[in-house]
Amino acid sequence: MNRGINDGGDLHEALLRNLFDSIKNEPFSIPEDDGNDITHTFFNPSREGWLLKLGGRVKTWKRRWFILTDNCLYYFEYTTDKEPLGIIPLENLSVRKVDDPKKPNCFELFNASCKGQKIKACKTDGDGKVVEGKHQSYKMSAASPDERDLWIEAIRTSITQDPFYDLVAARKKKIASKK
Repeated sequence: MNRGINDGGDLHEALLRNLFDSIKNEPFSIPEDDGNDITHTFFNPSREGWLLKLGGRVKTWKRRWFILTDNCLYYFEYTTDKEPLGIIPLENLSVRKVDDPKKPNCFELFNASCKGQKIKACKTDGDGKVVEGKHQSYKMSAASPDERDLWIEAIRTSITQDPFYDLVAARKKKIASKK
């Protein structure tokens, strides 16, 4: 099958034997998708772009790259990052416009049914460990009113409702109030 492929001549027999032995000893294989490659998650997002996000503990505004996909809002420090800084599942949340005297075009993610309850989310801490988020709400600022409205609408259509989550949250709140 390989005759005449080297500018009309044959390849050296030693080269072909080495190539054959190499393939025989370590056959080609297509890597299997084990579902752990997070980069597949970010193909065809519902929305992506830069937003300012207000910190939870330290109230400073930081520029973050957001990707909305699979009913989750992911945020990154840079567009080239492979792992998100934080993940906010859009389960049982609400989104609304908010006025902020320091930042224009703000909107907020919050839990309307369980006020004061932490939002189920996670983030990467300074040591690179994934930890539970501590936000009761997430406040973000877009570059323009139109951009803000597009984000709000995209998030609103990605929010899912799970009644079980609300029942568990209400039960936790009731138990905590008895202490």
